[in-house]
Amino acid sequence: MCKECKKPYYITTAIAYTSGKPHIGNTYEIVLADAIARYKRAQGYDVRFQTGTDEHGQKIEDKATAAGTTPKQFVDDVSGEIKRIWDLMNTSYDKFIRTTDDYHEKQVQKIFKKLYEQGDIYKGYYEGMYCKPCESFFTSSQVVDGKCPDCGAEVQSAKEEAYFFKMSKYTDRLIKHIEEHPEFIQPVSRKNEMMNNFLKPGLQDLCVSRTSFKWGIPVDFDDKHVVYVWIDALSNYITGLGFDLDGNNDPLYDKYWPADLHLIGKDILRFHTIYWPIMLMALDLPLPKQIFGHPWLLQGDGKMSKSKGNVIYADDLVDLFGVDAVRYFVLHEMPFENDGVITWELLVERMNSDLANTLGNLVNRTIAMTNKYFGGVVNQTGVADEVDADLKSVVLATVGKVEDKMKDLHVADAMTEIFNLFKRCNKYIDETTPWTLAKDEAMKDRLAEVLYNLTESICIGASLLQPFMPETSEKIFAQLNTKLRALDELDTFGKYESGTKVTDKPEILFARLKVEDVLEEVAKKTAPKVSYPQVEAKEEITIEDFDKIQLRVGEILECKPVKKSKKLLVSQVRIGDEVRQIVSGISQYYKPEEMVGKKVAVVTNLKPCKLCGVESQGMILAASDDKGNLSVLSPEKDLIAGSEIK
Repeated sequence: MCKECKKPYYITTAIAYTSGKPHIGNTYEIVLADAIARYKRAQGYDVRFQTGTDEHGQKIEDKATAAGTTPKQFVDDVSGEIKRIWDLMNTSYDKFIRTTDDYHEKQVQKIFKKLYEQGDIYKGYYEGMYCKPCESFFTSSQVVDGKCPDCGAEVQSAKEEAYFFKMSKYTDRLIKHIEEHPEFIQPVSRKNEMMNNFLKPGLQDLCVSRTSFKWGIPVDFDDKHVVYVWIDALSNYITGLGFDLDGNNDPLYDKYWPADLHLIGKDILRFHTIYWPIMLMALDLPLPKQIFGHPWLLQGDGKMSKSKGNVIYADDLVDLFGVDAVRYFVLHEMPFENDGVITWELLVERMNSDLANTLGNLVNRTIAMTNKYFGGVVNQTGVADEVDADLKSVVLATVGKVEDKMKDLHVADAMTEIFNLFKRCNKYIDETTPWTLAKDEAMKDRLAEVLYNLTESICIGASLLQPFMPETSEKIFAQLNTKLRALDELDTFGKYESGTKVTDKPEILFARLKVEDVLEEVAKKTAPKVSYPQVEAKEEITIEDFDKIQLRVGEILECKPVKKSKKLLVSQVRIGDEVRQIVSGISQYYKPEEMVGKKVAVVTNLKPCKLCGVESQGMILAASDDKGNLSVLSPEKDLIAGSEIK
């Protein structure tokens, strides 16, 4: 591609919902988008890469209330954490948009009003089942056993005034577009799902406003309503480029829209391939060129979720394996169409076999032999053997193979091709046995040529690797004392400058790990953090002081509420051959029927007193923490009522 006339390429991720810290399954998408963006830049494209956060909705409002903060402060904190993770993973986005950004909110209001004024949005009432995590409404027939068909969460019955978008008005037009542009929805199985399950059966009108919460962009001509999530969130792809409905677009919009690729999770495919294109049609704007619904990264055999307790976070992985190792794993282990699997054992296996052995050991051996036999200087001598031709053929063919895979977004397959190149280099070492050549002075030039071929092959492989593992690629070039090559410079073997001196202290790129060591570290990281109650210390007592307290086991025979109190229960407690009446402030923790039959610890020589007019002849002991939990103390074994506690 002509570097002076770069073709624009616009790629986006779905914007992350600010309900909490993203796990590695969420993080996979930004790493995948980054790899594609870096590869396109290496091809010579003028890339615009956008990501960001989706920050409105009832779920956010509820979480902020539970956290004792404002919705804005809540999303500020979570958005900052998401951005931190994206930066940690060395992603090269050009724009991080937030749906609370002022310019975005103003354009969303304009879009909503225009669609209303032209008759595509109308006011009505919605009655159906609502899923808070998905921010989606469903009919009773769509709900599965009272749960959301998308995420499995419990749904709630909801009825409220709302504005609706006339989806059906544009259905035929969208079907025609999809049929005429087979590349529009990828993979093909996702396209078939949208066509057969949603479009062809007929679309229902879409709820696009809410009145039951306030944390959203206000409908400026009807302040009871806030704009519902999808018009708000989906519009980010154009507002982030400076789109203006009044026609005063930023040059970025005119340059980059329509998007070349919307990269999204398969669970939000319907919103991006149906609702978003219809919105654009209604606004008379071009549709994105392609929408790719990537699969999920599963933990073991299930989707990651906090409720399941199987969440793995990117920063924990980076602490154990490093950024590029994590990038390699999530990109290489995710198939094009099917879900991928992540386990700690598999991570260690890939770290050791692919990264430490295939790549790291190759680079380290090549540099070490160059230092040992030639003082670190790499020379091309031209003393060739027929085995060289096959190596060069494999290396140069890899460039085209990677391009073909990336063209169709088969990223995992592209990485496999690159590591096949490195495997071929390792085989070449076995075929040429440099240590044997080094024993014969007459074979010195041949040995030099072998090491040159290895060094040049590594340079080409590292250039191909750069979009996927940028830090590793940079380290390899630094050790070989050369620079990254553009993809159009990889068409010829032999561009590494003869006479270059490599580093005399090769760095180990990836250290081998033991599964048991990693699992031990994981256990430490995932162990629940105990917050111990803070109790004010009392004055010390002697054993004689303590001996004045008489503690015995009591059995509760009867328990009732105290009529004049909301906190007190009165119990009839057997202690040996007598029954005592004891009043306890535990009604908010125990129902009366729960107390009957319990064996409890009782202070029996406490002076009687009256509480709310009811006499108490002792005290039942209980423990409480600073989180509001309380438990009466019971003996571990079934002791006879009246037994002394010592």
